[in-house]
Amino acid sequence: MMKPAYWIARSKVIDPEQYLEYVKRAGPASQNYGARILSRGGRFETLEGTLEFQRFVLVEYPSFDAAMEFYYSQAYQEAAAFRRAGAGINELVIVEGEDSG
Repeated sequence: MMKPAYWIARSKVIDPEQYLEYVKRAGPASQNYGARILSRGGRFETLEGTLEFQRFVLVEYPSFDAAMEFYYSQAYQEAAAFRRAGAGINELVIVEGEDSG
């Protein structure tokens, strides 16, 4: 059985309008890789660590390989380049989860 993987992003939004455009580009493209958005920009409290980031995203993929394929896909790389051009800064980790069975 495949283990799920989780895309964990901490974001600093610099230009909210442009960042929304990045989300519009990246979000739908992720669906082609089996993504299931668990949390995106909701309520949060930083209990430890830096206060630099104010947006957090958690996305589940069916496997580590699927998450990596999405990250390196042309669609995501184009969206990420758009974000990096001034919309925002991300820290991104993809971590393999545990079997649910």
